[in-house]
Amino acid sequence: MRQDQKTAGWLALMVAVMVSLSFVAVPFYSWFCKTTGYGGTTSVAKAAPAKALGQMITIRFDGSLEAGMPWTFKPEQREMRLHIGETGLAFFEATNPTDRTVAGQASYNVTPDAAGGYFTKIECFCFTEQVLKPHEVAHMPVTFYVDPAIVNDPEGKLVQEITLSYTFHEIPLPNTQAALAPADVKPIN
Repeated sequence: MRQDQKTAGWLALMVAVMVSLSFVAVPFYSWFCKTTGYGGTTSVAKAAPAKALGQMITIRFDGSLEAGMPWTFKPEQREMRLHIGETGLAFFEATNPTDRTVAGQASYNVTPDAAGGYFTKIECFCFTEQVLKPHEVAHMPVTFYVDPAIVNDPEGKLVQEITLSYTFHEIPLPNTQAALAPADVKPIN
């Protein structure tokens, strides 16, 4: 019986460790991606570098919607060419064609992965939730630059084009808008 208790104790400890690690994994992975640019995660800065390089790079823009998101969403221009280190400004257009107020949050990705840590956002509509009233159209800006350090990276220096992709997801209305919604409108979960 003593061996059974010892085995049960080890199994209980392993379960506790595994459960603990599952709670730590998501924040750790998020931190890792933001720090390294892994998986196309971008960086955030307050301003672009003082000086841009002579080398040019093409930035492409893509917009999509999660299944069930009722908006239309697209980039206002498909691509732009910039000097590496130069500040870029692009706009995306979102339209709520429904008869109800809809809130959304954009997730983003940069490809190729080698460029993720060097693509730096200064301001972005994706930093906050967006709420569109019925039939409202919004022009949403993103201000960014490509960090000049990309030319010193063995993989990054080979990048000629970067694609910035956004996907909008419907989210619950913020409390202030939810309180104004008609009683027959069912909130999303």
